[in-house]
Amino acid sequence: MAHEHSHHDHSHGDSHHGHDHHHDHDYSGLDKRRVFIAAVLTAGFMVVEALGGLFTGSLALLADAGHMLTDSVSLGLAWYAFHLGERPATNRHTYGFGRVKTLVAYTNGLAIFVVGAWIVYEAWERFEQPSAVLGGPMLAVGIAGLVVNIAAFLVLHGGDRENLNMRGAILHVLGDLLGSVAAIAAALIILFTGWYPIDPILSALVAVMLFMSAWRLTRDAGQVLLEGAPDVLDRDDIARDLEKTVPGVDNIHHMHVWSLDGKSNLATLHARIADEGNAAEVTRLVKERLASMHGITHATVETEAGPCADGYGNHGCEMAGKPAGRRHSHEKRQGVAGSKDT
Repeated sequence: MAHEHSHHDHSHGDSHHGHDHHHDHDYSGLDKRRVFIAAVLTAGFMVVEALGGLFTGSLALLADAGHMLTDSVSLGLAWYAFHLGERPATNRHTYGFGRVKTLVAYTNGLAIFVVGAWIVYEAWERFEQPSAVLGGPMLAVGIAGLVVNIAAFLVLHGGDRENLNMRGAILHVLGDLLGSVAAIAAALIILFTGWYPIDPILSALVAVMLFMSAWRLTRDAGQVLLEGAPDVLDRDDIARDLEKTVPGVDNIHHMHVWSLDGKSNLATLHARIADEGNAAEVTRLVKERLASMHGITHATVETEAGPCADGYGNHGCEMAGKPAGRRHSHEKRQGVAGSKDT
């Protein structure tokens, strides 16, 4: 008769998880304050830059003001995401609200694409029909904007850059900083040469740099939202490591690895144990190995002493009855060995 055992070993597994949660909570509290300060700085100067752009006729200033408007809203959402992330788990949201930060990061990436597209469109229009720009006032506003954006960037730079929400906030402020640099450069060139097309050209260049950063942020956040395996973890390598190092394990199958928020990694797996294996001990050792060697501090381990409980033919279960050596050779023939689970 097949023996099944689902064991969570809360005394061991949750000790890791609880410690990390406390550490992350402290870090999130600091990050929350950092994002709030950056949002206030950005929103305050956005008004000044918009008025300066209208007065000087500079697209670079208006484009950066439009960017800062979007950034003010995005930073406000990032702050609210940190606020929600502090709420405890509920019966309906059993993992809590940590993933809200990833959702906001993904939305921020899309917002940057929209702002960048608008800047490129306006730059093309302005390049086709150049208009006069007041270089002196434009330079003054650009320098003031650079000081404010450097201050906001330094506030955020000390935060947790592994957090996707914080990365999104830093990206927005970095875009504003680049916009101020472009405005200053354009103002200097206009003052010394009178060549007005430099204003839209530099604005478009800033937009292109933003596109590249926004793509990376959106891609990483999307990977988390799709519950893809984190780039730093290889599911099949982890399974093979557990089979080699944990006594009593015949094979590991039906394994899923994903991230809750881009930082906290989770896993579920079935562990087929040898006839003499102790289910509770195997569960403890698997959890310990996952935490110490692979950084997975929250894992659900189902042990089996017979065929896969989910039935032959389900994903991963067809390997459950094969010895490790024959199973790996079978995976290679079937082209499964290099696959990633999401």
